[in-house]
Amino acid sequence: MDYSQVFNMVPECSLMVILLLTFIADFASAHNAERRWLNPLVCVMMLAHLLLNIMPTAEATAFGGMYHTDASIGVIKTILALGALIVLIQSRQWMLRKDTFFKEGEFYVLVVSTLLGMNMMVSAGNFLMFYLGLEMASVPMACLVGIDKYRHNSAEAAAKFVLTATFSSGVMLFGISFLYGATGSLYFSGVVNALTSLFAGAPCTLSVGLVVMGMVFFFSGLAFKISLVPFHFWTADTYQGAPTTVTGYLSVVSKGAAAFTLMALLMKVFAPMFVYWQTMLSVVVILSITIANLFAIRQSDLKRFMAFSSISQAGYIMLAVIGNSAQAVTALSYYVLIYVVANMAVFTIISAVEENNGGRTDIDAYDGFYTTNPKLAFLMTLALFSLGGIPPFAGMFSKFFVFMAAMEQGSNAAVGTMAYVTVFVALINTVVSLYYYLLIVKAMFIKKTETPLPTFQSDFNTKLALALCIAGVVLFGVASPIYGWISNAAMSF
Repeated sequence: MDYSQVFNMVPECSLMVILLLTFIADFASAHNAERRWLNPLVCVMMLAHLLLNIMPTAEATAFGGMYHTDASIGVIKTILALGALIVLIQSRQWMLRKDTFFKEGEFYVLVVSTLLGMNMMVSAGNFLMFYLGLEMASVPMACLVGIDKYRHNSAEAAAKFVLTATFSSGVMLFGISFLYGATGSLYFSGVVNALTSLFAGAPCTLSVGLVVMGMVFFFSGLAFKISLVPFHFWTADTYQGAPTTVTGYLSVVSKGAAAFTLMALLMKVFAPMFVYWQTMLSVVVILSITIANLFAIRQSDLKRFMAFSSISQAGYIMLAVIGNSAQAVTALSYYVLIYVVANMAVFTIISAVEENNGGRTDIDAYDGFYTTNPKLAFLMTLALFSLGGIPPFAGMFSKFFVFMAAMEQGSNAAVGTMAYVTVFVALINTVVSLYYYLLIVKAMFIKKTETPLPTFQSDFNTKLALALCIAGVVLFGVASPIYGWISNAAMSF
């Protein structure tokens, strides 16, 4: 075996180094009562990983095509690493709590482990490698959801996450078995070649039925991971019960990796079946955006509110794929980047409020928030405006590019009508989303209460995480080099 191929896997190798060093540091210092140096150490290593892999990646394969990377994959890995870095920075206040400080090392190891699994999933060139990467990310994620098992409903949330993850994995493997039976290959290149030959021949055969069923089951399994309707039922309970830091990580990094992978598989592996999956995806996107928006209005807990917001955002992320064009890769990657910084800003503030107000996460707790914590209320408003797509924040530009990518195939009469309908429904739902995001703003600035949240001072890590997120919300929309970097990388897709 030519082990020099490992040099094509620089992001994964650097994550393995971080994983091992973090484990050794945690093991060697486990007897220390206070390890205030551990969080800065892990954050610095993650920053080094981010800077090492931020440059465009040349197209390369390893281990017989099981592993594949190019510039567009390198960009999404960088975005995921940025999200993980913000989570690690923001987690310090929670990790210093008396009932969690002894789990600090395990938390960092699990975060890096999930990120490693996501990287392997994104770079997979074979369905088995993809599934292994998916499980490498899902199993540690379940541990993260349940890491706070004696507080709130973390254990219940972990149980629901494990059950749904197990079921979705089974459905996905069922679909992969159909694809293998019909095409005789698990390599993406082999499957797409077989599908191209198959759909160029007879219009209806047994093999066509198998691959259509395989594609539907595979899509359903991965839709569970992204929380697309109707595969979203676990999301609200898991988001509410998990520690807020983990909820933020689950809502942005995990969702971004799964969305990019699903886009790559639909546009590359299932490209000959575009007519089949475009209609299916359009229906799922419409349902996800509409149902999530309607349910978000009814929520009284802010974490459940953000859960339905994330389901709606997942619909917008996948909206770009409907166009099946090169612009979709740029639009989806850019949307994930903006979603990471905006959503993590919200969850950082939720976590800070929760730690300083007896664990409250209900929306009523934010009544009059501006009177006692005006800076945090202002930053929360900026992040919510970006999520809602209000100009001039970056979220408006990300939604615009997604709509443009979805309309790219509009000139094709066979598929254009469905694309137009989907974009029209998404535009209407954008107005609905503005309404429920403004409900939070109304609570903070307009509603009055005799017992507002107490005034508190945020720690350095919270301020740093918020500074990074708000800088992204404000600048990423007007900094053209960011979009140019993503667009140039997408040309290699």
